[in-house]
Amino acid sequence: MAAEVEKKPVSMIDPSQLLRPEPTFNDKPIDAFRDYSVDDTDPIKERVRRTYYLMHSNVTVDLVKQKREKWLKFNHFKATVKDALIKLNELVDESDPDTDLPNIVHAFQTAERIREDHPDEDWFHLTGLIHDLGKVMAFYDEPQWCVVGDTFPVGCKWADSIVYGPESFKDNPDTYNPKYNTKYGMYKPHCGIDNLLMSWSHDEYLYQFLLHNKSTIPEKGLYMIRYHSFYPWHAGRDYRHLSNEKDEEILKWVTEFNKYDLYTKSEKVPDIEALWPYYEKLIEKYIPGICEW
Repeated sequence: MAAEVEKKPVSMIDPSQLLRPEPTFNDKPIDAFRDYSVDDTDPIKERVRRTYYLMHSNVTVDLVKQKREKWLKFNHFKATVKDALIKLNELVDESDPDTDLPNIVHAFQTAERIREDHPDEDWFHLTGLIHDLGKVMAFYDEPQWCVVGDTFPVGCKWADSIVYGPESFKDNPDTYNPKYNTKYGMYKPHCGIDNLLMSWSHDEYLYQFLLHNKSTIPEKGLYMIRYHSFYPWHAGRDYRHLSNEKDEEILKWVTEFNKYDLYTKSEKVPDIEALWPYYEKLIEKYIPGICEW
């Protein structure tokens, strides 16, 4: 199958395949992940397409600023990290073509696979467990298109490697705004990805949440969380004209995390109740107590 992929132009395949692990990483065929082909007879594919088209039509510079103003006050609710994770029992990600299981299953699948490969890096195990926790916004009147899915910068030209391509932004007003629709848009060359205004999502929210609540997860874990959905950059290799030297180090961390985030999705459900005691200790170590969300 790998030979087939190599024959195709990069623009014709999902770029995450270029970073994929060995085929034995999971019991699911690697080429079956991130299939965004259009098929209106398949309810999951149609759900995914609809979610992304809504996202790409509505996520503008102004909307992102509004969402940051709304959510970064951290005044919506108070809860422990465990209680927030339990909420994910009720959430199925509408942008995900690879699973229709509750998001908490994916959280434990990711964490346990990281734990297997990196037994001594407990911060990494916890990073895997909580990386999607920002999706709790969906329980507080945020539509999923503003919570889930791949991320991208607003305020500059849409990259070709964004899911469904630039055509999916045809109804987005920023597409036609000369301040935002050029290669650099409102940015300067090599300004660094930390200085990009990213589409609002669970990534940025959780990253900012961890800073606000004084988490002691190492910097590399924080960046794994902040950019794990930024596929056009870490997999598509777009936006290089905006990244800098520090971003190359961040890219290594995010790429390492990506294989656990993406390729652990399967129908095998971990024994979550049996695993809680271990992860509760990590939560108490790195993000203790009742947090502001």
